[in-house]
Amino acid sequence: MKWTLPNILTVVRLLAAPGLAVMFLYFARPLADWFALILFVGAAVTDWFDGYLARAWQQETKMGAMLDPIADKAMVVVALMILVGYADEHWTPWLVLPATVILFREVFVSGLREFLGDTAGTLKVTQLAKWKTTAQMVAIATLFSQGVFEHYLVMSSFGMDEALVAEILSGQVEDLHGLRWKLDGMFWTGRIGLWLLWIAAALTLITGADYMRKALPHLKESN
Repeated sequence: MKWTLPNILTVVRLLAAPGLAVMFLYFARPLADWFALILFVGAAVTDWFDGYLARAWQQETKMGAMLDPIADKAMVVVALMILVGYADEHWTPWLVLPATVILFREVFVSGLREFLGDTAGTLKVTQLAKWKTTAQMVAIATLFSQGVFEHYLVMSSFGMDEALVAEILSGQVEDLHGLRWKLDGMFWTGRIGLWLLWIAAALTLITGADYMRKALPHLKESN
């Protein structure tokens, strides 16, 4: 493997995937949320830079082409696992379905590519698939941001129970320390993150169906 800058960025992104889980093993929240958010966003940015630099500097390699989609999938899979595992019980049902769709599609398409072998070029990455990956990255980063709002700006700072939070939002009691806008920020960040994740899941389904359509001619039994 040639250790070009684009390949180094790809390897760093690949190692960042298990690093997300490590953040929650060795750091308490909200620090874990902060570190995971920074690590994920940093890795997502390298996803654009390594491909751009490889093309601009004519440093595209087979190893880089192989590792790049693996790093993307690893980041998404680990991040979704963390989000579902640490989600509040009110958010979990809305996270599980799109996360399941995304994970199922990634496994299914990877299996198709493995089975097709030399003809796997039939399933080359499409522009829509690139948009799908971008939607996944933005949705996951937004949901990590919601965790920062919830555990850092609100609960860890004020230690309030759910009843008091509800009373502040409804205007029944005085808004302490400008807490309402922070609660609104937490709510809307989580809601937008979920909307984006559902959009990403829809794009994931569409691209998965497209890959299956392209693979069908190669799956037919010979007479």
